[in-house]
Amino acid sequence: MTETFRIPIIKLKDNLIVSIQGSLGDRLVIQLKEDITSAIERGGVRGLVIDLSGIDVMDSFISRAIRDIGLVARLMGVRAVISGMEPMVAMTLVEMGMGLESVKAALNLEAALDMLARDAPRPLEGFGGKGRG
Repeated sequence: MTETFRIPIIKLKDNLIVSIQGSLGDRLVIQLKEDITSAIERGGVRGLVIDLSGIDVMDSFISRAIRDIGLVARLMGVRAVISGMEPMVAMTLVEMGMGLESVKAALNLEAALDMLARDAPRPLEGFGGKGRG
């Protein structure tokens, strides 16, 4: 039987929001990586939030996949932020030596969106459609 369930990817303005709920199988993680990169490739995306508030247990494969998604997003010009990581999950990752250096972290989804908005590039002065001097 083919796995047809996909994790939803929500586009909000110029950000993608991925909220992971429950346990993830290897196939689902691979599919998620492909879905996110495809969504970025379609364009109009400046930020990516991966919300982990629904994950109680995160193994090394999932951790590496999230790190890889963040790195790929960055290489494609998209800033990535993870949010909602449970303290025990964070401590386990540290104990396992698993770093998520390619991805910034925020306490919750709201803080992640604020971080992306704050870090967004600002238009250059004089280039907002107004005439010269």
